[in-house]
Amino acid sequence: MSSPWLASFLQKLVIQSLSPITSTTMKIHISGAVELQRSAKLTPQKRDIILTPTLVLLVLISLYLFMDSSIRLLRQPAPTLYPHGRLRSQFFGSREEPKKCDVFQGQWVPYPNATYYTNETCPMISDQQNCLKFGRPDIEFLQWRWRPDGCELPPFDALEFLDIVKGKSVGFVGDSVGRNQMQSLLCLLSGVSKPEDITLRYTTDAINFKRWFFTDYNFTLAAFWAPFLVRAKDWTEDGGGGHARSILMSLHLDEPEPSWATEIEGFDYVIISAGQWFYRPMVFYENGQLIGCSSCGLDNVTEISRFYGYRMAFRTTFQTLMGIKGYEGVTFLRTFSADHFENGPWNDGGNCIRTRPFGKGEVKLKMYDYEFYKTQVEEFRAIERESYMLRRRKIKGHKLRLLDTTEASLMRPDGHPNALGHSPHKNASFNDCVHWCMPGPIDTWNEFLLESMRPQESAAMMESSRID
Repeated sequence: MSSPWLASFLQKLVIQSLSPITSTTMKIHISGAVELQRSAKLTPQKRDIILTPTLVLLVLISLYLFMDSSIRLLRQPAPTLYPHGRLRSQFFGSREEPKKCDVFQGQWVPYPNATYYTNETCPMISDQQNCLKFGRPDIEFLQWRWRPDGCELPPFDALEFLDIVKGKSVGFVGDSVGRNQMQSLLCLLSGVSKPEDITLRYTTDAINFKRWFFTDYNFTLAAFWAPFLVRAKDWTEDGGGGHARSILMSLHLDEPEPSWATEIEGFDYVIISAGQWFYRPMVFYENGQLIGCSSCGLDNVTEISRFYGYRMAFRTTFQTLMGIKGYEGVTFLRTFSADHFENGPWNDGGNCIRTRPFGKGEVKLKMYDYEFYKTQVEEFRAIERESYMLRRRKIKGHKLRLLDTTEASLMRPDGHPNALGHSPHKNASFNDCVHWCMPGPIDTWNEFLLESMRPQESAAMMESSRID
């Protein structure tokens, strides 16, 4: 029974019930309110005549209100419940509810022809990620493709990518996982255009810093080593070991790392990332003054959460980019990539021996990894809001994009070199459950990158970044 029909029925019934009564006028409101206007004194007989239909009316109105509220309740949509894996919805809320498919939410599905290149067709693969070269016995990890919920993620198209970046430059700023993504992109493109290594024209450190030039497209691809994003150095001058994981690091949280900040102005696309290095013991400085540390073990130094250092590193990075007068590029935040160590920590027997992806709902971020993800997304949202307010004031705002690779990466414990990882710093093998085999799941990160660089996608992302 529908509410409008019931309201009409009650109205007719009331009019018919009260038509014999001439000494009293009733005004009926569909809301259920009844107002009596007395035109004369009522005798007991007349009062009884009026009372009976009035009681009937009140019962019917109560029934109407009850049925109407029940119908409305049934019509309300069920609340949307997001499983733990749906990370983005927890931080973007209704403003970021996509008008179309969100490519960052989905699952891995079998796909036998998922590989774009091999270690033979791309000789630029670093030994650190060259799993096929060093004899990984299984190839099933290469036979999966990311499928977003409700749509398809287009395969990587090298020709399309090179057409977009023709005459331009792409720079990756961060740690070795960011460089890992750059190397993946290098291999994806090299099947169409052969790049020239021009690193030594800019630096003598050809391991941590890389520059490649695609002559056919006048396109530069670069990686800037900045694992903390901000200025950092070993706490002791004789730190040794190339920033070993146990060495105490000093971070100047309000100063960007000069290695990228002095070079990035002319780049058209910049991908920012940072993560695993913030698990190390750190000492924090602001305005040149020691403010505290994280897990440093120093006497009389205030303990400060590592997440504070992480937050300030991203805040300084975003503000630096926004403050460079000549920088007009698109800034991407590539979100946190969790490790997959099992059976022990990284330095005590931990490994990653799984050979298949996790299914939907089978895995969730560890508490610390979740905090890293949440922190960087919050800082991204803050600078996104600031940029939007500039545009509203007719001031040129900066272009910002999110590469939310966290969920897709979390579901791929099978994609790491494990014992096949060969360090570029020494002739020794170690269990590597942080970096990614090439080819492998990391190639999907560049499918995300191309999708967000497509003109129609860029326009949609700019529209979705409006602040309500």
